[in-house]
Amino acid sequence: MPNWFLGKIRYQQPIDDSNVGTRNEEFIKQKTVTEAYLVDAVSYTDAETRLYQEIAANTPEFDITNISRMKLADVFHHDDGSETWYKVKAMFITDDEKTGKQKKTPSVMLVNADTPKQAYERVEQSLKTALDPFEITDVNITKILEIFPYNEEEKRNLRPLSDFVSPEPESVA
Repeated sequence: MPNWFLGKIRYQQPIDDSNVGTRNEEFIKQKTVTEAYLVDAVSYTDAETRLYQEIAANTPEFDITNISRMKLADVFHHDDGSETWYKVKAMFITDDEKTGKQKKTPSVMLVNADTPKQAYERVEQSLKTALDPFEITDVNITKILEIFPYNEEEKRNLRPLSDFVSPEPESVA
């Protein structure tokens, strides 16, 4: 089961401003930009490392301002180009055998879609095979720009020590 971490970064971005005169050319106006990314990682340390690896290529001089665990039941990624991520809350309805009453269990999922309606429909389609009945109660837009799932092919330089250490020469007596 994936462990999802929400990482937020902050960096300075120059602003194109025609009002900047010749006197102030050395002072470039900048705005602070905050972005959010979702990372599948083992721990907070691993999440921080993966954020630095993934973001450093495209964003120079950024700071990670926050990393928090995000409890998600599932992430539905569709390859149709939708870049907006929605957080969808579904309530699974089960019957409690002891009391005979219905019990509602919340489950939060993430899906990329163009509109909230499309996000609702995509989660509904994905949950059609669920054994318990459900009702979708919330669909909210998130500020997540990109998701970095764990990639099995991505072996992090884990090689045997023997690859780096040459065998000790035999001593001549």
